[in-house]
Formats: sequence, C-alpha cells, structure tokens
Amino acid sequence: MLYPVPITLREANRYVAEYHRHNKPPRGCKFAIGCSNGNGLVGVAIVGRPIARNLDDTFTGEVLRTCVAPDSPKNVNSCLYGACWRAWRGMGGRRLVTYTLESESGASLRGAGWKIVAQTDTGTWDRKGRAREWQPIYGQTKLRWEVTADSLSAGSGNGGAVRD
Repeated sequence: MLYPVPITLREANRYVAEYHRHNKPPRGCKFAIGCSNGNGLVGVAIVGRPIARNLDDTFTGEVLRTCVAPDSPKNVNSCLYGACWRAWRGMGGRRLVTYTLESESGASLRGAGWKIVAQTDTGTWDRKGRAREWQPIYGQTKLRWEVTADSLSAGSGNGGAVRD
C-alpha cells in the first residue's frame, strides 16, 4: 500500500538530486510530500509558486518536481499528484499545474484526474539581466497539465486516491 508522508524540502531535494533523470532540485517550495510503501520513501513531490508569472494568482500552485526511484512500485506518481492536490485544496488553493515533456506519457497525471490545458513553445527563460543556468529540458516542448476543484467535481478522476 502507498501513502503520503510529510517531508522537508531538504529531504525532497536530496531525493531529487539522487534520482531525477533531467532536472535539478528546486530552490524553494510551499510544501513537499513523500510517498512511502511502508518500508521507506519511494517518491517525492515538491509544490511551489507557479514559474509562469501570469499564473501566479495566490490560488494557483505548481508541482515543481515529482521523482520516484527506478525500483519504485507502480502508481507512486499518481499517489503523489493526488496528495499534492488534496494538500493544496486544504490550504485554500483552487488550481494546481505542472509540466511534462511532450515525450512523456502523462499516465500518472491522467490517473489522478489532471488534464492537458496548454503546450509551451521551446523558447528560453533567459531575459536581459536574468540568465538561467542551462538544464537538459530547455528547448523541448512541454505540456501544461492542471487540476481544479471544478474539473474533479465533474467526475473526471479520483483525485489520486490510492486503493488496495
């Protein structure tokens, strides 16, 4: 059985640094959640403010990272996405977004009731006077996913509930 556990950003970032295949740990967050199988941590999620400034309306959060170990059981990501949404809603949040590479399936997001709402261009985040450190995901098309209270109340998914 999988269940969410509270963790610190430091613990989550250590896990991301060890297991994430293409992103570095984020610098800050609103909260972090771990996923346990009863024998230890099998995945982590980190939620923060939206990276895109036009989405940052106080009621929208962004899942900045999810990360699971290569030998983790199935459904860890769905458990994490569902737990992030329930925690965010519990804090008064109305919308949660995240991004996947176009090459990723998104099965865990669909399983948790999320929907694709946009596709990003492959532009750069660099701005005059604000260069970003290069990461392997730059220059790749990404899909923006979101979940809202309205989307789940319409019966589109279980919100990441994990069943035995």
